[in-house]
Amino acid sequence: MNKMIKNVVIVFACLISTFAIFSLKKSDTAFADNGSAEIVMELNSKRVLYAKNETVRKFMASTTKILTAITVIENFDVNSLVTVTKETVGVEGSSIYLEAGEVLTVKDLLFGLMLRSGNDCAETLAVYCSGSIENFACLMNETARKIGAVNSHFVNPHGLHNDGHFTTAYDLALISCYAMKNDIFREIVSTKTVEIPFSTRNYNRRLVNKNKMLKEFEGSTGIKTGFTKKAGRCLVSSCRRNGMELISVVLNCPPMFERSKELLADCFNEYSYEKILEADDIIDFVEIKDSDKKCAIYVKNDIYLPLTKMEKKNFSVVYDYPDKLVPPLEKDETVGTIKIYYENNLLFSEKVYNIVEVN
Repeated sequence: MNKMIKNVVIVFACLISTFAIFSLKKSDTAFADNGSAEIVMELNSKRVLYAKNETVRKFMASTTKILTAITVIENFDVNSLVTVTKETVGVEGSSIYLEAGEVLTVKDLLFGLMLRSGNDCAETLAVYCSGSIENFACLMNETARKIGAVNSHFVNPHGLHNDGHFTTAYDLALISCYAMKNDIFREIVSTKTVEIPFSTRNYNRRLVNKNKMLKEFEGSTGIKTGFTKKAGRCLVSSCRRNGMELISVVLNCPPMFERSKELLADCFNEYSYEKILEADDIIDFVEIKDSDKKCAIYVKNDIYLPLTKMEKKNFSVVYDYPDKLVPPLEKDETVGTIKIYYENNLLFSEKVYNIVEVN
């Protein structure tokens, strides 16, 4: 998209975002006390395996940068060159010590953002991509809403404290699951060390990832640490074992690494990753109204679920689709759902599609 057109769209989005935050009721913005918030979520199904205070609004410090990074990656060319301006150097807090006049790629800056938590990288990316911190924050909010993180609001790209900048453990897990499905994002946050240019010097910067989980916890794949005095210690972690990838979020948790390891280990011990349906499996052949023909309906993707031993023995699959399909239908329109239950608890639902056009 043309950058000027994109910035016009961002300004419009900003107006909507501003209206949304100021229309919140006072009770809607209430924060919990200084207790922690925690969640473990399976990356693909989004099933919550463990949670505490997961819907309470909390400050999240530099875990903000998860949304910053995926917003940049999805909207801008990571290979484009960025000239650092004097306005975005010397930013408070963690930094890779950018200098005005340096030229780096967007991807270089993303490494600085996610491995070293560079607040200068955050502001440089925001201004380059959207013209201002405010405009970029609006784009972040648009991205968050698209993901389903509706109980969050972002006013900056780095997470330095602002009373209007908050999320929930649940929302942050959703954002993290979404981001980890992007190959560029995943590459960056799983990198332990990398060298990027220091174009005003005769040597490179060597960036070492602050996320100790990558070295200390088997199967770790990312993603971001954070700390401010108001937010406390925050950590989003991802780990893959036996085909199942889990996202854990701990907010305001002093032993953030130890607690994350404990939560992930417990969930890996309790749950196994089970295949329920295979991609392109035919569910049924359904009659077409006013026709003697039938149309196959199917699921597009493999359906895997984390299940406990008890759930594996007793889960049920409920299909919900019409007796007859009413034309016209384009190929792959949603015609029903599959719902997976354990006892009376809905564990997961997926859409069912018609396999061919129906006329």
